[in-house]
Amino acid sequence: MSTEFLSTLSNLIGARHVLQAPLDIEPFCVDLRQRYLGQPLAVALPGTRAEVAELVRLARQFHVPLVPQGGNTSTCGAATPDGSGRALVVGLRRLDRTIEVDAANNSMTLEAGVTLARAQQIAESADRLFPLSLASEGSCQIGGNLATNAGGLAVLRYGTMRELTLGLEVVLPDGRVLNQLSGLRKDTSGLDLKQLFIGSEGQLGLITAATLKLFARPRARATALVGVADAHTAIDWLGALRERFADRLTAFEIMSADCLALLRDYQGDKVPFIAPWTLLIELSDSDGQAALEEALVEWLSARDMEDGVIAQSESERLALWQLREDMSETQKRRGPSIKHDIGVPSSAIPRFLDEAGQALRTAFPGCSIMAFGHAGDGNLHYNVSFTRPGNVDLFDDEAEVNRIVYDIVYRLNGTLAAEHGVGQLKTHWLEAYKDPLALSLMRSLKTLLDPDNLMNPGKWLAP
Repeated sequence: MSTEFLSTLSNLIGARHVLQAPLDIEPFCVDLRQRYLGQPLAVALPGTRAEVAELVRLARQFHVPLVPQGGNTSTCGAATPDGSGRALVVGLRRLDRTIEVDAANNSMTLEAGVTLARAQQIAESADRLFPLSLASEGSCQIGGNLATNAGGLAVLRYGTMRELTLGLEVVLPDGRVLNQLSGLRKDTSGLDLKQLFIGSEGQLGLITAATLKLFARPRARATALVGVADAHTAIDWLGALRERFADRLTAFEIMSADCLALLRDYQGDKVPFIAPWTLLIELSDSDGQAALEEALVEWLSARDMEDGVIAQSESERLALWQLREDMSETQKRRGPSIKHDIGVPSSAIPRFLDEAGQALRTAFPGCSIMAFGHAGDGNLHYNVSFTRPGNVDLFDDEAEVNRIVYDIVYRLNGTLAAEHGVGQLKTHWLEAYKDPLALSLMRSLKTLLDPDNLMNPGKWLAP
C-alpha cells in the first residue's frame, strides 16, 4: 500500500520532491531541541497549492497521516513525526512566492513557505514594516508562525500573528481549499474562520498562504538598557511608560541578575552592568529621532535606577538587543534546563516570580532559575536547572518542577504556552490545566474537520 501511495505521490509532485533516502529525511525527523526523534514514511515537498490539495486528497485515500513542517524550529515537538514510519512529513519550503504587496492597503499576501526574514525584507522593499521578530527568523516560515500563533519581541505594540493576519488560504483535511485571502480590516459577514487555524499547529488543515498586516516603518528608535531594584519596580515602570508614550512603547524586555551574570561569564565586557533586574526598553516613531531620544532620557532621569545605557547609534542599539537574543543560546552552553514558556497578566509577574522562586528553592535547594522575556505582554521564559548537584538527572525532576510552576501560573490566570505552542511536550499538561469544556469544543472541531485524525496526529488535539 505504501509503495503504491509513494509512486502515485511521486507522479503528482515529481520524484525528486519525494525524499526517502535516510540522509535526505534525517533533518526532518528531529525537533530543534532534539527531544523527539521520529521516523516518517517519506518527506514530500509540494510546490503549489494545487499540489498540496492533491497530496491531501491522496493521503486521505490511502489513510496516510500528514505532519506539516515549516522551518522545523518548534521547541515542543509540534512538527516531529512519530516513530511508526507511517506518517508523511509535508514540507512547505517550495511555497515561497509573493502573491501580492498592497502598500496602499498596508497588506501583503505570501505563500506559507516564505521565511520570516524574507517577509520582513518584502515589507521593507515596499517601505513598510512587518513587525514579527523572532530569534529564528532566518529559518522559521510564515506557515509555522501562523500554526503556532508566534509572538516575539514586538507583541506589546503590534500583537501576535493572530492580530497580524487578515486572511488565510488553507487546504482542509479532505483536500478542499478554504480561500479567505482578504485584505479587509472589517467584515461582519459570519464567523472569522481563519482564527480556527492560527495556533492549531497543523491539526485542522495545511495553511498555504496568508494576507498579513503591514505598518509604517519606524524612522526613529530610542533604546535603553536599564537596571532596577526589583520586579515590582519593573512592572511599575511598564505602566508609567505606557501612560507616557502610549503605542510608541514597542518593546519591554526583562532579565534577572542571574541572566546578566551568565551573559557576562561568556561575553565579558559586552555586558555593561549587572542589576537585580535589567530592562530593555525600546520606543519607536515615524520621525523625530532626536526628540524621541530626548523624551526617553528625560523620562529615565526622573526615575531611580541601578544603572543604565542608552544606545547612541544603530550599532549600539543592535548590541543591546543582541544581549537579549543571546540569552537562550548562552544558557544552553552552560547545560540543559527545564524550560517554560509561560504567560501571566503583566501585573502578576512580580507575584509569579516571588511565589515560583520560593516554591522551587524549597523543593530543590540550590536550583538555578533563569527568568527573562517579554514582560510587556506577560510572557516569561522561566528556565530551571541544577535541581541536583552537577545538574545530574535534571529531567527526573521535570514533572515536579513543571507542576510547581504551572500551579502558580494557573492560579494567576495564566497559560503554560504563551508563544511556543503545545506540540508533544505539553499535551498531558494541557489536559491537566486547560478548561475541560474548552478542550472538548476544540476536539469537536477536530473531529468535524478531520474525522480520520490524519492531520498531525498524536498532538494535543488528538481525539
